[in-house]
Amino acid sequence: MKQFTYVITDPLGIHARPAGLLAKQAKSYAPTVVTISKGGQTVKAGQLMKLMSLGVKGGDEITVSADGGDEAAALSGMKAFLEANL
Repeated sequence: MKQFTYVITDPLGIHARPAGLLAKQAKSYAPTVVTISKGGQTVKAGQLMKLMSLGVKGGDEITVSADGGDEAAALSGMKAFLEANL
């Protein structure tokens, strides 16, 4: 398992529109499983409602992890997505 941390720069955090795009991005790396953690809670990034339940706001630090055969590509893609959108 590989991971990185990221501080959300969007003042609204992970709200509905970017959360949907983020979930879609995470699912595109299947079978590699991408998870997001905040405050001791970890959810699969491809599950929209669970992702929204983290309540990530602007300035929050999250940890993105990937577990599976293509961890490096998944983390690279997720980091690029976050930098471009959140």
